[in-house]
Amino acid sequence: MLMIDSHLDLGWNALQWNRNLLQSVYTIRVQERDLAEKGRAQGTVAFPEMRRGRLALCFATVLARNTGVTAPHIDFGSQAQAYAIGQGHLLYYRALERDGIIRVITGRAALDKHMAEWEAWDGANPGPGTETPPLGFVISMESADAIRDPAQLSEWHASGLRVIGPAHYGPGRFAGGTNTELGLTPGGVGLLGEMERLGVILDLTHLSDESFWQAVEVFHGPVLASHNNCRALVPHQRQFSDEQLRAIIERDGVIGSAFDVWMLIPNWNRGGSASNRQAGIATVVDHIEHVCQLAGNSDHAAIGSDLDGGYGREQSPHDLDTIADMQQVAVILKQRGYQDADIAAIMHGNWLRLLRRAWS
Repeated sequence: MLMIDSHLDLGWNALQWNRNLLQSVYTIRVQERDLAEKGRAQGTVAFPEMRRGRLALCFATVLARNTGVTAPHIDFGSQAQAYAIGQGHLLYYRALERDGIIRVITGRAALDKHMAEWEAWDGANPGPGTETPPLGFVISMESADAIRDPAQLSEWHASGLRVIGPAHYGPGRFAGGTNTELGLTPGGVGLLGEMERLGVILDLTHLSDESFWQAVEVFHGPVLASHNNCRALVPHQRQFSDEQLRAIIERDGVIGSAFDVWMLIPNWNRGGSASNRQAGIATVVDHIEHVCQLAGNSDHAAIGSDLDGGYGREQSPHDLDTIADMQQVAVILKQRGYQDADIAAIMHGNWLRLLRRAWS
């Protein structure tokens, strides 16, 4: 079955971690076997495995913070640095597009044509190793710190940016993020206004509770949560409460369930030597089902894996080796009694509906 994944940090992995994603996951693991950083030699995402998993489309991120608290590879000392890193991610995607590896999808007509090509390929029942169409990328920004000010958003939009999550971890330049109790900044209010004017989709993921509720009040365009799990199952501010999930559902938004183990089970210690054996792909489906139960249907649940988001197999479901194994979500949903149409909606259809509505 075709899949859409609404959150992959591909540019970050390629440029900040120097991974050649044209190579297989297994080759990259061997190349990193002597690197000591967390997640090294444990990667799960590369283009061959995305193709093998029938991942027709993903939301590929631009990611650079400038919170005032620097961190290697991700949080930079000046806005100019964050801007340059973000532009580098964009240029990486455009270079892949020039080489015919991917397509950057920016509108309804291109989306429909791309998906029709993948559906024709999938319907032909291709055998293992059969060449797929190019991968489809919707460009998404995680933390808007790379944007100098709201007026500059038009430049980013012209370059292909179509989805923005204003914050990440910490006190973002436009909004309070995870682990804060900060709301929108004045610049954040202005940014949301420009996003609405240009038709940029708002990703509510990583917003603090305060900035979440301010954002849904200020912003009247399409909303989503690209990689968010359920606070009712994992009680942490990083996850969304049932009230927040219902607010997204009421706006006809979609919630992509993440595969990061600390977001799947309570009290998992990211900084220690905790085992991932307690969480499997079925645990991801538990979060998907919770969204379906809140909505009363399968129209708002989807996949937003965040695989290789600074971690690897050690912090992924124990029964996932590569991103291709996300096909097991469909198998588990079938075992739990979901109908084929509902499974297809969760695997790809709900993201297509949201994008088509946003780009109509």
